[in-house]
Amino acid sequence: MTASRSAHPALIALGAVGAAGAAAAIWGIGIERYLFTVREVWAPALAPGSAPIRVLHLSDAHMAPWQHRKQDWLASLAELEPDLVVNTGDNLGHVEGLAGIRRAFAPLAGIPGVFVHGSNDLTAPSPRNPLLYFAGPSRRVKGGASLDTDAMDAYFTDELGWAGLNNAAARLQVAGNSVDFVGVDDAHRDWDDLDALPSALDALGPRVEGASLIGVTHAPYQRVLNGFTDLGADAIFGGHTHGGQVCLPGFGALVANCDIPLKQAKGLSEWSHFGRSVPLNVSAGCGHSIYAPVRFACRPEATLLTLTARS
Repeated sequence: MTASRSAHPALIALGAVGAAGAAAAIWGIGIERYLFTVREVWAPALAPGSAPIRVLHLSDAHMAPWQHRKQDWLASLAELEPDLVVNTGDNLGHVEGLAGIRRAFAPLAGIPGVFVHGSNDLTAPSPRNPLLYFAGPSRRVKGGASLDTDAMDAYFTDELGWAGLNNAAARLQVAGNSVDFVGVDDAHRDWDDLDALPSALDALGPRVEGASLIGVTHAPYQRVLNGFTDLGADAIFGGHTHGGQVCLPGFGALVANCDIPLKQAKGLSEWSHFGRSVPLNVSAGCGHSIYAPVRFACRPEATLLTLTARS
């Protein structure tokens, strides 16, 4: 009779690590990326005496035409009855992505809104090595197909009634408040032009007494957040980071794909510059590149942020 041999401890450990990795992949690819979530938060940001504004913050849909679950969920958000929609870009994720965006956003028509571009609103995604994100913000990958950005913009402005804020300003009536907005084109591609914003604001005419100012960007680079703060923004909205997309439970984002501190790569925080502190909401977004279909410890989201009057 021969004695049975037990497995080597290293092999047992290797097997356990492999099993854990497989389980995490199954969760992130097959389950969590479909766990669409509404994050509800509040922030005192408006001028004293202002009525509250319920802001639906949408970002990074990276829409492909076959993503019906995501489209249905986005369409359902109209039931939240927001006063304002802020869209921080990267809506498209495929050359036919606008068909999905139209289906997803149609119920939001008539609600005041603003939008800016991310680079994926102009160019379709391309495969890339995800490990390169640990080396710093990603660089442009050649080969992505051009997208019909003009058609998307026309849909947003003509059919939904939203205002474009790519290096521009706008003034809207929202829930009984006069609100001014400034925004920049995608700072991740260095398309932002902060110097254009003061004159864009001046072109709106004299500021309404008690009006609030909101800054909107796709990529929340520090230079943009500082620029908005210096302009007197009362609140800032950004996207782009995907909240890290693959996060470490109990720690959070491992990468942000821009220079924002990792602890502010997702959620509501305060941005401070030269003595001013401004509420900053960075959306983890509700999508992903079709070449990286995974979310881990970072559910796809939209934010319902209620802005209230400062005391």
